[in-house]
Amino acid sequence: MERVEAPSTPRLRLLSATVDVPQADAAAFLRAGAGEPRGFWEHGGRWVAHRGALASVVVEPGSGAERFELVRRRARTIVHDVGADTDPVHVRFFGGFSFRGDAAADPQWRGFPSAVFHLPECLLRAGSSGVRLTVRRLVADEPGMDDRRRALEIEAAALAEALPEATPTAGNEPPASPVPCERRDGVSLEEWTRAVREILAAIERGEVTKAVLARTLDLVPERPLDPVAVLEHLRAENRGTHVFFFEPEPGRVLLGAAPETIATVQDGGFHATAVAGTVAHGDSAAEQRGLARRLLASAKDRAEHGIALDDMIARLSRLADDVEAETEPHVLTLTRMQHLETRIRATLPPGVDVLEALHPTAAVCGLPRDQALALLAREEPFVRGWYAGPVGWFDAGGNGVFAPALRTAVVADGVWRLFAGAGIVSGSDPQAEWEETGMKFQPVLRALAAAGAR
Repeated sequence: MERVEAPSTPRLRLLSATVDVPQADAAAFLRAGAGEPRGFWEHGGRWVAHRGALASVVVEPGSGAERFELVRRRARTIVHDVGADTDPVHVRFFGGFSFRGDAAADPQWRGFPSAVFHLPECLLRAGSSGVRLTVRRLVADEPGMDDRRRALEIEAAALAEALPEATPTAGNEPPASPVPCERRDGVSLEEWTRAVREILAAIERGEVTKAVLARTLDLVPERPLDPVAVLEHLRAENRGTHVFFFEPEPGRVLLGAAPETIATVQDGGFHATAVAGTVAHGDSAAEQRGLARRLLASAKDRAEHGIALDDMIARLSRLADDVEAETEPHVLTLTRMQHLETRIRATLPPGVDVLEALHPTAAVCGLPRDQALALLAREEPFVRGWYAGPVGWFDAGGNGVFAPALRTAVVADGVWRLFAGAGIVSGSDPQAEWEETGMKFQPVLRALAAAGAR
């Protein structure tokens, strides 16, 4: 069932005012919005921070795969109903979807149903043309609109003037005092080994070719940790990833640093990255190069990567034109890890919702999709919630960027739950996969430690 929270009567109009900002501190901007819905999204030096919600689209569990179309249709209705002072294509909704359409309820995931998207009240964006602040208001559509527009422009300019400037040391100050944390592993190595062997047996029987098994790690700090401080350190440590932070309700936060995209759509052009196969970064340049060569030469990792790539191409080919992929994978080198990556491009016909076709990809679920989902439901003793679900933004014109919620943690009632998964294929070793998932916990663990967790 869907729930749309949007103004209806009287007729309202969406006004926007945008001003340039020489420099601005995204963290200070987010902290100023404490108690409101907040979000942050970054990749390749471009980022957007937002706070407040003029309208929301919420889809409760039970809608299955239809939730993707429900969200887009209701968002278009909101934009149409309120009217837009600017081109509706530039009105973006930010949020995400759960991994499963019919996710089970779990206290750790309260505030994160099947889908939540917000139309922000205030946005701070950084790109190639600098930093810009946008302020939006819903006002009565009646005479005097020009006066309201000028008043909003004055308000935006005043808010921009009050924004703190970004500094090179922002977010890097040492914590005042360490915060002791209790650590709780979701499963033991023995339990993990049994689950991996169950999946390998299913592969041997021909039921699946791959399943992406995940595990959890809970950290319970003695005192609350500032999630924005964790975000700052996550950004600093994970250049080149898709860093995300979404807080739909106060104190309910999802953040992470995904290495890949599910879909980037711009004016009908589609591109994504297939990422599967992982090794460590290495402590020196020579070690990093050696590990990269070993990854490229690994038959197991190449097979795992090929499964994910071939599945994305097959699904795209059923609904897109001119599907192209790089002929060979290359190594994506991040701060702490390296992955096999292949870029994919295509042309989408008008009105095609590619998320419904692609999620969940073989890189976060396995193949065949339904059999892998059923196997994971039996072997994972926790609720995935939004872990590995698509998070990002879209606009009324069908453009958008979505990444899977990987290298992630969800915060609820003071508990930080971290998630990490590994693709199990023929030849997988339980101990090696345990170590890989331990490595994938590190981006958030290191950010938590830098923000004061001990």
